[in-house]
Amino acid sequence: MKKIVHTDHAPKAVGPYSQAVRMGDFLFCSGQVSIDPKTQEVFTGDIQKQTEMVLNNIEAVLTAQGLTFGHIVKTTIFLTNMADFAAVNEIYAKRFTSEPPARSTVAVSGLPKGVNVEIEVTANFAAI
Repeated sequence: MKKIVHTDHAPKAVGPYSQAVRMGDFLFCSGQVSIDPKTQEVFTGDIQKQTEMVLNNIEAVLTAQGLTFGHIVKTTIFLTNMADFAAVNEIYAKRFTSEPPARSTVAVSGLPKGVNVEIEVTANFAAI
């Protein structure tokens, strides 16, 4: 059974999509960008701060379902500039200290709201 997931602790969807969808033991999270969930304002400055905001937003969606970063089995990172990879990876690594998930990183020509990083995740309720 498909269940739509929503939390006020992550940015509101800015289009016809859900923050996440649960299907069985899996949670499919839409890509998160550096939007402050309290103000809905976009941050486009320092790439490390953008990444931290993105990961905080992902954490809010996971927490709404009783999950942690340890439940994530796959991530996809979208970057507008591959030169930012090392800086993004440094912040990302702090959230995945052991048994990191599978990951893809993709260079893109642009992202919503002019941000430089977007991350989507898939989590599994039985992963830990």
